[in-house]
Amino acid sequence: MEPGERPDPEVRDSATEPEAHDTSSAFGPAAGEGNAEPVVGDPMASRELPTLSDGELAPPLAPLRSQSRLGDTGANILHDLESRAQNARTQVREQRDKLRARNDAINARSGRNLAFAVLFGVVLGALLLSSLIFIKELFIPFAIAMVVFATIELASAMRGAGRDVPRIPLVAAAVAIIPAAYFLEVVGQWIALLVGVFVVTVWRLVEASVSKDRPPRKAVWADFLAAALILIYVSYLGSFTVLLTAQEDGQWWVLGFLIIVVAVDVGAYVFGLNFGKHKLAPKISPGKTWEGFAGAALTSVVVGILVSLFLLDQQWWFGLIMGPLLLITATAGDLTESMIKRDLKIKDMSSWLPGHGGFFDRIDSILPSGAMAFALYFWSADSTLW
Repeated sequence: MEPGERPDPEVRDSATEPEAHDTSSAFGPAAGEGNAEPVVGDPMASRELPTLSDGELAPPLAPLRSQSRLGDTGANILHDLESRAQNARTQVREQRDKLRARNDAINARSGRNLAFAVLFGVVLGALLLSSLIFIKELFIPFAIAMVVFATIELASAMRGAGRDVPRIPLVAAAVAIIPAAYFLEVVGQWIALLVGVFVVTVWRLVEASVSKDRPPRKAVWADFLAAALILIYVSYLGSFTVLLTAQEDGQWWVLGFLIIVVAVDVGAYVFGLNFGKHKLAPKISPGKTWEGFAGAALTSVVVGILVSLFLLDQQWWFGLIMGPLLLITATAGDLTESMIKRDLKIKDMSSWLPGHGGFFDRIDSILPSGAMAFALYFWSADSTLW
């Protein structure tokens, strides 16, 4: 074209139009190639491409990250969390089963629900401590309740074995002897005991006289002896603990001898459970062993020294005497109760105390030990009873 010559419009358009280049890429056809075939496999292949405001086709957008891959990752995380939770539940269940099996084995060997027995013992001990430490007069109703329930249990067991033991006068005597021992001391204790024996005897004789089927004289005497045993063993021996509480600082002596008796029981149980092989008295109490008795002896000495030094304000050697003496009385009381139950052909006196049997089963070692502690109290003070 010559200078100054105006170009033809058609020529001008073709001259100014840039050379077409293949600008297609992996993302789709280049801009302006509206008639180009879409790339095979392009997600936009099955739909119409959007257009810009000037009518040209917009370049296709890059595809987003695969939603299925994100979904798989989330599912894997959830599956991993569920697997860990399931493993944790399995481990907890296995540990629970092991503990339950171990607890069942211990309960089978001890013959009672040990965990519940310990819990109930702690509650009962807390009530006892409260009555002794704060207001020792509160120990009176506590002792009355223990003696009365034990009396009812033993009397009911004897009636079940064929002995016609009158429970009403026995309970009345038990209620009377406890406050008599606390407020009137030894004199009141003996008066209440003798009156109780007299009332029980007269009661039984009147019952036998007015009965349509009069029992033989031998049976009446057997009933009287059974009632006297209950009066002496439960009510009279139980009143010594109350009599000791009434003395100056007597509540600490009661607390001290109870601690030693409990320690004897625990020591015998632990050593007997783990090392027991040789029976102590198989015909009376098959569960007791010499190994358990040795453990109880060791425990009684150690706890006796500690109680003497820190609770009773005594010399350390006093514990060497008090501990073994209470070991003897506690063991004797336990064996006596076992002998009574074996003679009556029963396992527990009652089921009033869950995990413990009955009240008499719990105070069998305490009854004679209270009398021994009362004697040790006056011996240590170099006093007389009168």
